[in-house]
Amino acid sequence: MPSETDRRGVQKTALITGCSSGIGRAAAHAFLDEGWTVYATARNPADVEALGEAGCELATLDVTDQDDVDRVVDRVLDEEGAIDALINNAGYGQFGPVEDVATERVHDQFDVNVYGPHRLIRAVLPAMRRERDGTIVNVSSVAGRVSIPGGGVYSGSKFALEAMSDALRNEVADLGIDVVVVEPGPVQTNFSKRAEREADPEEREGIARTDAYEEFYAMFEDAKLIGGDGPGAVEPELVANAIYDAASATQPPARVQPGTVARVGVLARLLPEALLDKAYGLVRNFTS
Repeated sequence: MPSETDRRGVQKTALITGCSSGIGRAAAHAFLDEGWTVYATARNPADVEALGEAGCELATLDVTDQDDVDRVVDRVLDEEGAIDALINNAGYGQFGPVEDVATERVHDQFDVNVYGPHRLIRAVLPAMRRERDGTIVNVSSVAGRVSIPGGGVYSGSKFALEAMSDALRNEVADLGIDVVVVEPGPVQTNFSKRAEREADPEEREGIARTDAYEEFYAMFEDAKLIGGDGPGAVEPELVANAIYDAASATQPPARVQPGTVARVGVLARLLPEALLDKAYGLVRNFTS
């Protein structure tokens, strides 16, 4: 595959977070296959060794650490001169009824899912403004448009990411920079396994399991509303291709929903709240 070049005539560069598995790893391969220089990052360097063998540049990056963010962005700019695409993919799901999730765990969720992208956006924007070129892709979720019982904390973080993306998109519209939100539904990844650990009081401090909410836990487990075991789950490569298309498009859409469940799911936002509440009640009754 010939190298894809930017307006300067040099090979395009993508910085991707959360490449240890799933969507991030698939995205690294998608950009690499199209001839981009790819900086694949993860907290644990051992998790991305295979991507290095495939041709990616590797970097250790904890999105909650500002020093890490500055170090990685400065390195990419020093070595490549520009960052053509920032893919904010790193994230996880903190599930559980609102009462059962301690405020510290809410902070942790936002630190990764909201503050992390914000740190990286602020770090790359000066260089993108200087080049008057670049695309920022924020990986959100259908849960960033519709919140389900037991998913308030996770959805809250994704709602925040979407709101920030909408504001940013218009702030940089005249600066040659595009901002795209990708909103997948269930994806065949390890996302649900970590979500289960994060909601397990035996695995995580600051998590309770109040008897009053057992029906919600049952709905969460039986209906498999998230993760790769859910109905209509798509392969991470489908999401990765949507991310690549968004990053490489001349005039990308503001939002992309990869997969049927994602496209249908976001439409639930248009339904009256009373109808959504009734639907949740039917699901609870079905699973209880």
